[in-house]
Amino acid sequence: MSENARTGRLRPAWAWLRETLWAAAPVLLLALALLGLAYAVLQPNPPRHLVMATGVERGAYAEFGRRYAERLARHGITVELRATQGAAENLALLRQPGSGVDVAFVQGGADEARSGEVAPDPGLESLGNVFYEPVWLFYREDAAQRHLQSPTLASLHQLAGWSLNVGVAGSGVPPLMARLLAANRVDPKTISLSQESVTPAVMALLEGRLDALVLASAPEASMVQMLLQTPGIRLFDFAQAEAYARRFPFMSAVTLPRGVVDLAQDLPPADVHLVAPTATLVARDGLHPALVQLIVQAAQEVHSAPGWFQRKGEFPNAADAERPIDPEALRFYRNGTPWLQRYLPFWMANLADRMWVALLAIVAVLLPLSRIVPPLVEFRIRARVFRWYAQLRAVESSIGQRPADTLLAELDEIDERVGHISVPLSHTDELYALRSHILMVRRRIQAL
Repeated sequence: MSENARTGRLRPAWAWLRETLWAAAPVLLLALALLGLAYAVLQPNPPRHLVMATGVERGAYAEFGRRYAERLARHGITVELRATQGAAENLALLRQPGSGVDVAFVQGGADEARSGEVAPDPGLESLGNVFYEPVWLFYREDAAQRHLQSPTLASLHQLAGWSLNVGVAGSGVPPLMARLLAANRVDPKTISLSQESVTPAVMALLEGRLDALVLASAPEASMVQMLLQTPGIRLFDFAQAEAYARRFPFMSAVTLPRGVVDLAQDLPPADVHLVAPTATLVARDGLHPALVQLIVQAAQEVHSAPGWFQRKGEFPNAADAERPIDPEALRFYRNGTPWLQRYLPFWMANLADRMWVALLAIVAVLLPLSRIVPPLVEFRIRARVFRWYAQLRAVESSIGQRPADTLLAELDEIDERVGHISVPLSHTDELYALRSHILMVRRRIQAL
């Protein structure tokens, strides 16, 4: 097939495509404008930077924060970890508008202003419980012997007259211990309370300058592991653990099994009852839903393994007793990872997941408008032919009034231009009808 023949076959198709594009242009522009508006309103792609408040260096919060940062980095999210004194300071930062903190670890019972029941906390939402933080009350055997004439501390009520470290201000332990002591009707004035950080307090306990100290931490914390294996240091057995769990909804009764610390040395030598507030991820309610989805997915990877106090898959969960759960986090706990994210890159799956409702709405708006495109295409194609009839009629009306040579010259010009018109094959009958009418007018002029 020659080049001219191939070009001749393509010209009708190109004519149809060109007219279709011109007719559909307003609808396409409207669709793009609506898509842009929906994107601006919905903001499907999350920010690339996140600030997470953790806790003291080398603490459980800090270690878990590093694991979260590693997992979110896989999706292009940079996590800035902000070291703090603990849960109480984390809550203060979340509530402070200019702090920049987006999400933080918060220990159950760390907020003195709350009663432990689910209630609105302006601006804050829970992303779920992530692990138990047992209350570890370590005391010296010789201190118990000195105060109680017994090597064992049996009740928190017996702490009167002791020296006790409850942790630094800003951590969750001071408000938590205040609740426990109040429940046992212990006047804090009868106890020599100190608020040193963990390392100095542990050294003071080992040297005998302190009778006891309280930690609230996951068992992975190095200081907890060390004190559990130190001769002369005992762990308080919360024999009334179930009662504490009934009194405080944010608290659970857990058991440290015999031998779990060291099977060879049989440490501890018997089951130890403990009370454990639950560590929770708390976020500002304006946190992007896609970031919430990534955080709870990371929480499942980090905290779902079995441990000393939890079974496999027990954490994370949505059973927060203090704050309402974020809707996106609740969606994850009910349905798991979104279906599209199992097969597509995160950014693509998230875009489709956030925009599909808007896309359906746009289609619903544009579908009726799209019906005008075919008639408009038809009109534009026919107009390319029919607009020459006005000039042809003017020539015909001038027969007998103007010189025949002039009319024939005008007719030749019309015929030449019509010869360059490209129309789809479905409209060639109209083009040939125009050319036959030009020939008819030409014959009339020549007859005169």
